[in-house]
Amino acid sequence: MAWKLSMSRFAFVPRIAAAVIAIASAAVFCSFELAGNPSGQFPNPPELRAKHHTLSSTLHAGVTKDGKNSFYFHGQPNAPTLRLSPGDQLKINYINDLPAKPQESCAIAPCMDMTNLHFHGLTVSPDAPQDNVLDMMAMPGQSLRYTVQIPQDHPPGLYWYHTHPHGESHRQALDGMSGALVIEGIESYFPPLVGLPERILVVRGRSIGNDPQSADLKHRVGLSSDICGAEPEATEEVFTVNGSVRPQIGIAPGERQFWRLVNASADRYLDLQLEEQPFEIVAMDGMPIALHDPSHPTRSAEHVLLPPAGRLEAIVTGPATGASRRLISRCVDTGPDGDPNPAMVLADIVPRSTANSLAKAAKSSLKSEVKTPDLTAEEKTPPRFTVTFTEDKQGFYINGKKFTPDAAPMLRAKVGSFQHWRIVNATRELHPIHIHQVHFLAYAENDTPIASPLWLDTVNVPYGGSVDVIMDFTDPVIRGMSVFHCHLLNHEDKGMMAKILFE
Repeated sequence: MAWKLSMSRFAFVPRIAAAVIAIASAAVFCSFELAGNPSGQFPNPPELRAKHHTLSSTLHAGVTKDGKNSFYFHGQPNAPTLRLSPGDQLKINYINDLPAKPQESCAIAPCMDMTNLHFHGLTVSPDAPQDNVLDMMAMPGQSLRYTVQIPQDHPPGLYWYHTHPHGESHRQALDGMSGALVIEGIESYFPPLVGLPERILVVRGRSIGNDPQSADLKHRVGLSSDICGAEPEATEEVFTVNGSVRPQIGIAPGERQFWRLVNASADRYLDLQLEEQPFEIVAMDGMPIALHDPSHPTRSAEHVLLPPAGRLEAIVTGPATGASRRLISRCVDTGPDGDPNPAMVLADIVPRSTANSLAKAAKSSLKSEVKTPDLTAEEKTPPRFTVTFTEDKQGFYINGKKFTPDAAPMLRAKVGSFQHWRIVNATRELHPIHIHQVHFLAYAENDTPIASPLWLDTVNVPYGGSVDVIMDFTDPVIRGMSVFHCHLLNHEDKGMMAKILFE
């Protein structure tokens, strides 16, 4: 199956991660659409919204009937979308109800069913009780209390939360322990969003290696037999959208909808394409394009590569009357040593009436702030720090070192500065790099300037190649010990992570 594409002048170079492009004090809002019904309706996840500037909730970690780890919300295996505004406070009582004797294997033995939370992409403190993945850890029967303060000037957009216990993060993410997190106010940066129906799409990988329905699942998603890389292994995962395999998503002819999509898979790439419809991209990785480039607040692309943890926020337009389209993930060449990432269908886009139960964006009271720092001088300086990914049969490494919980920080960074980093991938497979607490400008790949660089928190690094970024260490709230790592979580579990101390 060969996918044809025509790229606009703003389309992204495919290899770069779309850079080249018990509830208290909260109200619950749920969509009532049903997946796969004739009207093409499809539900957003359940939602929690802050009330009086505070969102308080209790979230459990548990095991489903089929033996998978899961978040439990209101007694059901589900992960609510958390919606907050700049200046709000998020309070979560996270209870570990996982069994003391794990039912699944993990990357590093022995498995302990420990767990915690990471608020991916949020510019918040890495110290407890906020986004601390190093010291905050709950063993079975224990709980953690998070109090996360969203800064008043926090960029609005799509973020997400997921577990981050070193050695067990891949297993828990693959089982689906993740959810969307929205910081409100993006309409202030792009007013045409006001009044558009909004969809939250959480895409996860579903393991089919030992699934008796694997043949049927492969058939349902139209799994391509074409090989776009040299990966030797058989396909082990299919994608789900909000927990469903190939759902129907309804959109009226000519209707414009605002889609907010997160690649919440543990280790698979999405190369998103909506047949015969371009994406009008408003934000990537929670960062509105207009925040740094108000004169060009959107980008248009026929397809967008999202690494694990990447987020896309874009306007899509319904096809002509009676036409159906497919949302596809194209085949991704992950390299000779990479995992297979074949093409498959994520969802069917079907026509429906304009009547729907999707929430519509209201006019934001947030005052937009444009940030256009001149980084030309920093881009031209030699890298202040080089990250080199390597691997062998014993594990995965950053600058020749495998992560250990008691390791000293690999780098000390002065808060208040921008820094030019170079990430070098000296392996034969793709690696996406993510750094906690901050965003960065990815501006060059393989020593070639990127035509339309964007601000991200996770970027793909081509195998045998490099990416140059400008790290934004200017926010004073990020002081403390943090981490950066490969977001193929199996690699992170096996050592491809390092500490950074913000001083």
